Amino acid sequence: MPDLIFRPALLEEAAQVAQMVNQSYRGETSRMGWTTEAHLLDGLRTGEHEVRQLIAAADSIVLLCLEGDELLGSVLLEYADNEVHIGMFVVRPLLQNQGIGKQLLVAAETKARGQWGVSKTSMFVISMRQELIAFYERRGYRRTGVLREFPVNPAVWQPKVEGLVLEKLEKFLL
Repeated sequence: MPDLIFRPALLEEAAQVAQMVNQSYRGETSRMGWTTEAHLLDGLRTGEHEVRQLIAAADSIVLLCLEGDELLGSVLLEYADNEVHIGMFVVRPLLQNQGIGKQLLVAAETKARGQWGVSKTSMFVISMRQELIAFYERRGYRRTGVLREFPVNPAVWQPKVEGLVLEKLEKFLL
């Protein structure tokens, strides 16, 4: 297991983060890992401009996972309504299944508690991604039954399948 460093992203790292997120979720590179959405969606997951806004915002943190100077993964933490929403959670596809994601998720939860004093984290996951939901359930997240229609943004991404729905998962932190 590598020695991992977790820290907030800097504005000048926005392009690198956006590229890693896109390569981890969509396209051929993402298919090398088990968290790919390439079979469900075409297009981009995010862009440099959006990541810059998230890094600069007072109510969000883009937390990086590094080994030395090498970016291995990242996760978005957004504070609202006394809980932290976790999003854009990625580990480079070729580095998946090495325990990095587990450590990054723990670091994200620890940062959420320390930064905002919250007792709950939540996330929305594509409901048909049963293996991903099972991963989060093994980490203490529970299905809430709250469903949300998958957002439409044809300028950035296009669904390949009908009926995409997001399901809310949540975890009460100790």
